[in-house]
Amino acid sequence: MNIQEYWNATLKQDASAMRQYFQQDALIRWHNTNEQFTVDEFLRANCEYPDEWDGAVEKLVEGTDSVIAVVHVHAANKPISFHVTSFIKLREGKIALIDEYWGDDGDAPLWRQEKHIGTRIQE
Repeated sequence: MNIQEYWNATLKQDASAMRQYFQQDALIRWHNTNEQFTVDEFLRANCEYPDEWDGAVEKLVEGTDSVIAVVHVHAANKPISFHVTSFIKLREGKIALIDEYWGDDGDAPLWRQEKHIGTRIQE
């Protein structure tokens, strides 16, 4: 299973290419919004998004039957971006379960800025 290729297809919103990476009965869970999807629903949620995606895989940690992926995703035509962490369970070389967490990118909240704690990771 090549997770980099899976994410390349996801960022292109290519449903037919994405589908080949999943077990037919796979489940995808977005915990931030308390949603669970079948493969068909997940493909619709990604591929019918009203903009184009772009982004890059920043980190992959691969085990025997699991992968953790950290991906920077941003909308091509809107000033929004996210960091996504995907905990992927594999069965017979295909995705059986994804527990995924989406976080909005942005500045630290004002209350932390006012305390002058922490520093920027990147400029």
